[in-house]
Amino acid sequence: MRLWTPHLAVRRTWTVELRPQPRGPQLACPQCGPAAVRVCGATARSAALAHLAGHARLDALPRHLRTCQCHERGCRWHPRHRGCGGPVVLVLARERGGRLWRLADVCTNCAAATHDAAVVPETPAGTPPVRSRRRRSPAPPGLGPHERIRDMLSYLAAALPPATGPQARLLALQCALRADRHGHVRMPGGLLRGMLLAGQATEAWQELVEARWLHHTRGPSGGHQAQLLDATVLTQAPGRALRAQAAGLALRTAHSPATRTQSATVRLTAVALNAFLPPGAVCGSVDVADFARICALPEDRLRETVEVLRATGPLSRWSLYFSAAELHWRPAQAPPGFRPGGMVQP
Repeated sequence: MRLWTPHLAVRRTWTVELRPQPRGPQLACPQCGPAAVRVCGATARSAALAHLAGHARLDALPRHLRTCQCHERGCRWHPRHRGCGGPVVLVLARERGGRLWRLADVCTNCAAATHDAAVVPETPAGTPPVRSRRRRSPAPPGLGPHERIRDMLSYLAAALPPATGPQARLLALQCALRADRHGHVRMPGGLLRGMLLAGQATEAWQELVEARWLHHTRGPSGGHQAQLLDATVLTQAPGRALRAQAAGLALRTAHSPATRTQSATVRLTAVALNAFLPPGAVCGSVDVADFARICALPEDRLRETVEVLRATGPLSRWSLYFSAAELHWRPAQAPPGFRPGGMVQP
């Protein structure tokens, strides 16, 4: 007979506040006590995220014991939605214009309903990625290139300033997926030409530099090099080889024959849509507000952009349509009796 063994509840919610001061911002953490630490303005956000990741590692808990902290607090972090549900994930949320950051275990439904929030990539142990001496990080079961792109786009939506343009976001996605375990990435000239950035990369790089997300230098033969400053994207899981597959998939989607002549806004939306439509999917939906945030678009512009994609045909195998609050998809050649919910009538 297996006896039930009680365990101590671990409070899986951590917050830090960046308080502006004349001599530079101070990082205050309620969990660490009243003392505040002065941080450099250029790296304040990275310091806040690294501090939160440290708490998550110290308070590690097996996945089957983790609960939705948002639900435990009456779901006050987001507007009303259909209720808690789905796997519990680690979510980073930004409030007060980036002065307050929160890292917490949240169910999938609550995560989707929370504004300015993103799912943080985790290692198989269920903790945020950290610097490691290992050359490769194993991939969590079931995490493929589509899911990798989706998670990283969601994270970038919270980590980058809202005004960051679509071309800079596409560049940030490639940098994050191609970086080594030290956060260093090389972008050869041929790759930039494939991204339609040859001779036009300066503005996109400058946006990411001004966002304090990376340092940038020009490399040999028309290439570029960058050092990522965002501690959360270092040593991600899955390993570098699998992330390179995701980077290649995003590149092919953004610059397919049907999308390469479109604007960067349309290309970014195509990458995001394709990430939500992995092979074998039958039908599904996503909250419009959440998806618009990933694409850095207001909701009305998102609807227009999806119409462009539907007309040009890069996602011709799917039928895309909007309801009041969700974007739905289903196979373009639906079987007889198919309904949006994915059921087939007898």
